[in-house]
Parts: sequence; C-alpha cells; structure tokens
Amino acid sequence: MKRILFLPLILALGCGETAELPNRDYSLVWEDNFNGEQGTSPSVDNWNFEVGTGQNGWGNNELQYYTNRPENASMDGEGNLVITAIEEAFEGSGFTSARITTKGKQEFTYGRFEARLKTPFSQGLWPAFWMLGADIDNNVWPGAGEIDVMELRGQAPSEIAGSIHGPGYSGGDAIGEDFELTDTRFDTEFHVFAVEWGPNFIDYFVDDNLYQTLTPESLPEGAEWVFDKNFFLLLNVAVGGNYVGNPNQNSRFPQTMTIDYVRVYQ
Repeated sequence: MKRILFLPLILALGCGETAELPNRDYSLVWEDNFNGEQGTSPSVDNWNFEVGTGQNGWGNNELQYYTNRPENASMDGEGNLVITAIEEAFEGSGFTSARITTKGKQEFTYGRFEARLKTPFSQGLWPAFWMLGADIDNNVWPGAGEIDVMELRGQAPSEIAGSIHGPGYSGGDAIGEDFELTDTRFDTEFHVFAVEWGPNFIDYFVDDNLYQTLTPESLPEGAEWVFDKNFFLLLNVAVGGNYVGNPNQNSRFPQTMTIDYVRVYQ
C-alpha cells in the first residue's frame, strides 16, 4: 500500500481523518557530518566496515563483495560520505560496494534517527539506511529485530520502503509501507529519511512528511514486538538480491549513495 503525503507531521488515517503527532522535545545526542578529507574513511569512533559476501550470513542472494577500500566508501572532501558500487571482478564477485555499521560504538534505545542522503539509480541497486538489534550476535535475525528506515529499488527511483522485521514477520512478510515522490526522484537531490521510535511506536518520515506509524497492533496476532532495546545503525549499497533482482544490460556503474549526515536525537 502506498501513501503520498505532503502535509508535515500529519498522518493519514483513512476516511478523511488525520492525526497530529504530539510535540516531542528531542535534543541532538550524536551526529556524523562526514567532514573528513577527500579519500579518507569514516571515523573509526563511529563506524565499522563489514567485509565479505552473502556467505558471511547476510543472505538475500546479493552479488557484491563488501570492502573497506576508499574506492567503495570514503569522504568526498565536501562534507559527504560516498558509498560506491563498482562493477569489477573482486574476490570471486562481479561487483564491490561497502556496508558500514555503528555496532558496538553508537547504539541507542528510542529517539529520532535520520540521514540526509541521495540514492543511486539503476536496475539491481539496493541502497539502505537501517537499524539492527544490538543483541544480534546472541539473538539471531530476525529475533533481534530490524528497522528499515529507508530502502530503495534502483529501478524505481521515486519510491522507498520503510518496514520492520521480527520473529514471525520478516523477509517478504515484513511489516511496512512505501512512500512515493511525485515529479521527482530520490537520486536527483538529497532527502531526509527518519524514524521517531519510542515505546510501542515507530513513526516513518520522508522530509518531515509522516507516512506511517507502526505499533504492536500492526503485527500478526501473537507476534512479538522486539523494539525496546539498543539498536545500531547501518548504511550500505547492495547489488542484486531477492528484493531488487540482478543488474541487466541497462544498468550503469559505478553508482553512488551520497550521505550528508546521520543524526540521533533523544
């Protein structure tokens, strides 16, 4: 189901009804503005590189090899982090890219989590800004929980999805909705993607347009709400996989996701 909203901080409830959010008195508690010199890696105080392929347990039948090379993730010297997917032979894979996380370094329970970024575009590209439960090493996915703030199919550059995964509602059965732009695309200019998350709710925003609220009542009957603990943040660009399909003859590389900042408010 798609909802296209252009009223700030208003949620469509159907039948002409709307509901305004309560005022949340958030303050900035952490940010990364990616102000490093051109070609440098993101701060080791904030970010880890995950290196390897789907054989590391990430699944989804993706095609890329994630590296820690500056060719795949580095500052542009203009206040942005650029994650680049490249078509090349590398360690048995036909593509390279990058996936970075704040696991063990910056982890949070509740608040507003936002990133201002510009996506790539092409069949088979899968950029994402998302979160995983910090206990994932001992509570395997989907038990640890996953909050997808934004993921996009490169072949549909005007539409993003926001969803949650947990035990009994994961993969193709994730809970969430899409948001679609009109007369523009997510790869042509920057947009702010955010969730506001608290006990028993997760609100989803694009540029301060609230397009869905998920609660324990959104889950299948008897399913567990697993979103009351620390989560860490992830940024990545996958190539291929179950969600987007593989690149085709019309796909163009290299492709970039450019991230201006990531911020957390509580």
